[in-house]
Amino acid sequence: MDELNLRVTGMTCASCVASVESIVSNLEGIDSVRVNLPLEKATIRWSEGANEDLGAIRDAISKGGFGSEEYVDPKKYRQESVVNANKMGLQVIISLILTVPTFFLAMFVGDLGQVYDLDSRLLLAFILSSIVYFYAGMEFHKGAWQAILSGRANMDVLVHIGTTTAMIWSSLVVFAPYLDFLPSIFLSTTHVFFDGAAFIISFILLGNWLEARAKLRATDAVFSLMDLKAKMGSIINSDDSVSEVPVEEILIGTEILVKVGQTVPLDGIVVKGAASMDMSMMTGESNPVFVKENDLVMGGTIVLDSAIHIKSTKYHDDTVLANVINLVDEAQMGKAPIQKLVDRISAVFVPVVVICAILASLTWMFFSEGHGDYNSTELAIMVLVSTLVIACPCALGLATPTALMVGTGIGAQYGLLIKGIDALQNSYNTNTLVLDKTGTLTVGIPSITKIKSISSDENNILAIAASLESASTHPIAKAISQAHLENSEELISFDRIENIGGMGLVGYLGNQEYAIGNQPLMEEKDVFVSNHIEELVDVLSTSTVVFVSKGNKLLGWIEMKDKLRETTNLAISKAKDLGLKVIMLTGDRAETALTISKEVGISRFEAEVKPDGKAEFVKKLQTEGASVAMIGDGINDAAALAVADVGIAMGAGSDIALEAADIVLLRDDLLDVVSTLDLGKATMGKIRGNLAWAFVYNLIGIPLAMGVLISSTGWLLPPAFAAGAMALSSVSVVLNSLTLRSWKPFRA
Repeated sequence: MDELNLRVTGMTCASCVASVESIVSNLEGIDSVRVNLPLEKATIRWSEGANEDLGAIRDAISKGGFGSEEYVDPKKYRQESVVNANKMGLQVIISLILTVPTFFLAMFVGDLGQVYDLDSRLLLAFILSSIVYFYAGMEFHKGAWQAILSGRANMDVLVHIGTTTAMIWSSLVVFAPYLDFLPSIFLSTTHVFFDGAAFIISFILLGNWLEARAKLRATDAVFSLMDLKAKMGSIINSDDSVSEVPVEEILIGTEILVKVGQTVPLDGIVVKGAASMDMSMMTGESNPVFVKENDLVMGGTIVLDSAIHIKSTKYHDDTVLANVINLVDEAQMGKAPIQKLVDRISAVFVPVVVICAILASLTWMFFSEGHGDYNSTELAIMVLVSTLVIACPCALGLATPTALMVGTGIGAQYGLLIKGIDALQNSYNTNTLVLDKTGTLTVGIPSITKIKSISSDENNILAIAASLESASTHPIAKAISQAHLENSEELISFDRIENIGGMGLVGYLGNQEYAIGNQPLMEEKDVFVSNHIEELVDVLSTSTVVFVSKGNKLLGWIEMKDKLRETTNLAISKAKDLGLKVIMLTGDRAETALTISKEVGISRFEAEVKPDGKAEFVKKLQTEGASVAMIGDGINDAAALAVADVGIAMGAGSDIALEAADIVLLRDDLLDVVSTLDLGKATMGKIRGNLAWAFVYNLIGIPLAMGVLISSTGWLLPPAFAAGAMALSSVSVVLNSLTLRSWKPFRA
C-alpha cells in the first residue's frame, strides 16, 4: 500500500475536514484518508496498482476550494503558523479598534446631523464597519465563496452569510434617501446591524487568533522532540581525522565522535570511552545515566562530562527518536469512534443550520409583528444572523485533535509512546492489568545471591563455572561471567565444552570431566546431590540453582535470583489505586510465581503458561467482560500483546514485542505502565469533556439564536453575543485540552 502526506490549507472547522476526506476518498483506488486539522496534514493511502498520482489528488483538493502542497518540513509550517498568528493578531487589534466606536455609534450616540441628506452617525458607522468587513473579514468571504462554488458549506459560509446580510440591510438603510426603488421600511427603520457584523468578524477573528496561539502551544511537545534531532555528526575517518557530515549521509557502522555537551546524532553503541548522559528528553529520567563501552545510546541524548566514540546502529530515519516522532504523528492523525461520529454530523451540520436559520427568519418575518423596538423584518434579520454565527462547528472539530495532540506530545516527552487513539480510548476503559513476570515485574537478568562451597573454595567454583559458561549466551552464563570478572579475569582453558540441551554444560580438561547445570545433569553424571536437597528446598522455590561438579563429586552450587525492579511494589500499589485488577502471568513454575506474587501484593497469578497460552488467557478474560492491558517485553509476550485491548511493551523488550504493542515505554520502569494508563484516562477524559461541551453549546445556543424564548421571556441572543459565544466555545475547548500540559507521570 502506498502512502502520501499532504499539507492542506484553507481548513477552518470540522466540516472542512469532512469535506477534504470526502473529496479525496471519492477518487478511484483511494483506500483511506485521515486529516488532522491543527497540523493541516492529510495522510492518504491507496492500494497498490491504483495508479493514483499526486497531481490528481491535489487537483481534486483544489477544486474543492482548498490548497495543498507536499508535506515536507513540519518546522517550516510551524514558522508559517507563527507568522500567520502574528498577522492575525494585528488584524484583531485593528478590527476591535474600529468595532468599538461602531458599536457606540449604532447603539448609544444621538443625532450627529446629516451629510448630503445621509445620517452622519450611520454613515460613519458604515465606513468603520466596512473596513472591518473587507479588511478583517476577507479571508472568511474568500473561503465562503470557494466552498459555495465547490458545492459544500463550512464555517466561512455561516460567517459570510450572516455578516453580509447584516451589512447589506444596514447599508440600504443608510443610503435609502438615494435609492427610490426601496420599500418604505428602509426609510422608516431606526435599526442597523453594523455593530453586529463588525463584532461577529472581530470576535471570530479573536477566537481564531487565540485558537492559533493555543494550537501552537499544543504542538510544542512534538516540535521540541524534533529539535532534539542533530543535523550533523563528527565521523572518524580511517586516518583518525574527524569530518562533519550531515546525519542523512551517515551509514550504519560508522564511528562517530560525540564531545561533551553535544547531542548524540544517531542510535549507536559505545566503542570507546565512558560518560554520563542526559536522557531526560527521551525517557523523562531526571538523573544522568552512566554509559560505558558496549552500552547502547540513543540519538537526541546529550553527553555531559566526557567525550565518547559510538558506532552507529541505525539510519537517521530509523532511530528511536525518529520513530518516537512518527509514532506521535501517527497517533495524532487518529480518530476516536466518537470523533468519527462528529465528522459525519459536521458534514451535514452547516447545510442544516443554514436551512434552520432561513426558516426561523422567514417565520419571524411573516408570522410575527416584531418584538420590542424591532419590526418583523428587523427581527428576522437578527435571528438569521445570530443563528448562522453561533452554529459554527469549530469547537466540535477541535475537541479531539487538540486533546490528542497535547496528550501524546506530553507522553512522548516522558518516554511514553502511544501509537494511536484507539490505544488511548482503550486505556480509558481498562479495568484489568495483566503483567508478565520476567523482565517486567523483575529485572529479567538473574544475579548471583549465594555461592555454596562443599569441597572447594568459592572462587574456584566461580572460575570453573565461568570457564564452562563462556561457551554460552544464556542469561545465567552472563551473570556468572560478570561475577567472575569482578574477582578475576583468568579462565580455565578446557580442551572441549559440550552443551547438554536443557540441562547444562560439560567441559573436559585432560582426563577430567567438569559439569555445571541442573539436578538432572548431576544425576546423569552420577553426582550425588540428594544429601543437600533438604537444605535447598526453600531455595529451589524462589531461586535458580546451578550445580558444579568435578567427575562424580559435587563441588558446590550457585544460587541465582531475578530481582524485582525497584519500582515494582509502588507500581502495583498505584495500579490498585486506579481501580485496576492486577494479574501476574508467567511461564515460571508455580512456587516461584507464588513467592513473587506475595512479595509484590498480587492476589491472582497464572504460572507455567506457554506463549500461546498467554494470548488464550487474555482472550478468556475478555470473554468475561474485562478490558485488558497486557504488559510484556519478550517474543513470548507478542501474541498476548496483540490480543489485549491495550498492549504495552517495556522499552528494552524484543523488536517483535515492540511491534505488537499499542504503547511503548522507553524506560524499563513498571511505574511508567501505570503512568501511561493514567495519561490515557486523562486524555480521553478531556476529549469527552470537550465534545460534551461543544454539543451542549450548540444544542442550547442554536435554539436561543432562533428566538425560542422571545414569546415567553422576550429575550433574544443578539448577533454580537452569538459571535462572542461561538469564539468562546472554541477557545475554551483548546484551553481545556492545554490543561493536560500540567500532567505528570508517577515517579518513585
